Amino acid sequence: MECFGRCLLKLRKEKGLTQQQLGDIVGVGKVTISRYERHGREADYETLVKLAQYFDVSIDYMLGRINIPMPWAE
Repeated sequence: MECFGRCLLKLRKEKGLTQQQLGDIVGVGKVTISRYERHGREADYETLVKLAQYFDVSIDYMLGRINIPMPWAE
């Protein structure tokens, strides 16, 4: 899940959000977002879906399986 943490941090910074703000959006705490970004915790499926929907990217992109954020837009 190392790719997930890096990707989440990048997407959050691009939106100009704090960890607290992102946590409020997807229903988790600031500490949880921090742990995701530092690779200390894996997101459950429901949270992963919420994050992908919020950032309008695919789950595969968030997990580092593909390099295109929105393959359906290509």
